[in-house]
Amino acid sequence: MKRKIVYTAAVIGVLFLGAQIVQPDRTNPPIENALAIATHISVPPDIDSILRNSCFDCHSNETRWPWYSYVAPASWMVARDVAQARRRVNFSEWGKYKRTKALSALESICDETTARTMPLPQYALMHPGATLSQDQIDRLCAWSESQIAALLSANDNP
Repeated sequence: MKRKIVYTAAVIGVLFLGAQIVQPDRTNPPIENALAIATHISVPPDIDSILRNSCFDCHSNETRWPWYSYVAPASWMVARDVAQARRRVNFSEWGKYKRTKALSALESICDETTARTMPLPQYALMHPGATLSQDQIDRLCAWSESQIAALLSANDNP
């Protein structure tokens, strides 16, 4: 029985070490200030702080890759989550968005933070300071709603 446990542990150890060979892409694309969200819509300092603290690691090209993002299998999950997040909303590439995409992203900010589906629970677990307070959610919603109104009224006034 002891031999079986040692053998199983050795196999698991070899598999774990072998998994480290397969490393995901953890690059941050170059930042072009002309595309950043603050260049295209009003982002007050308090909102910028909330976004940077709770959202930018996944939803921008300014990801800070923590130590566990270099250890498989966590590295695979982190890289996948960041890639998916950047595809959904990327604050560093806001200038590429058509009006409908920007409106949808702004609406999602309020909806998903209110539902507490963002930041992702696994991210919040590893980054407790990223968990949003009700006051922060309320401020994000008020800001996103004001930006939606501004975008809609800008379209009404040629």
